Amino acid sequence: MVKCSKRQVRQLKTALRWKIPEAQRQRIQMVLLRENGLTQTAIAEAMGVSLSTVNRAHMAYDQGGIKALKPKLCGGRLRENMTVTEEKALLARFAKAAGAGEMLNIHDLKRAYEQQIGHKTSNSTVYDLLGRHGWRKLMPRPFHPQQDLAAQNAFKKTVFLAL
Repeated sequence: MVKCSKRQVRQLKTALRWKIPEAQRQRIQMVLLRENGLTQTAIAEAMGVSLSTVNRAHMAYDQGGIKALKPKLCGGRLRENMTVTEEKALLARFAKAAGAGEMLNIHDLKRAYEQQIGHKTSNSTVYDLLGRHGWRKLMPRPFHPQQDLAAQNAFKKTVFLAL
């Protein structure tokens, strides 16, 4: 257990007046309660957290100061290949053709995307990119590539006779 100096205690008390996340405020309070002479178990009961949470907050402050009490960021695009603005710039090149009524060729978009990021990627990455920016499939395939018109017409003629 490291004892804080008067300057550090003053700094912690002023930090409580800042606009900070609740988790950070709680960790600062845990350190201040330790400086008031409470044990870790008493602090855990008073704060309504587990003993290991109190211990982690104290160790973080002892090793890194007040900055170490900030909550870790979670979520977000941790494995992004491009920023959102870079993605918008890439799609802007294809938006002109799409706005003129041409169909977007996904293979061309994928090739440009891979060239910009510098490595191969899956089709789903490109489809996720399109979905993230509000692009969607507007026109379904107009016909099946293996359609048989003669069989369809024959079916239409016989199906209504059976009714």
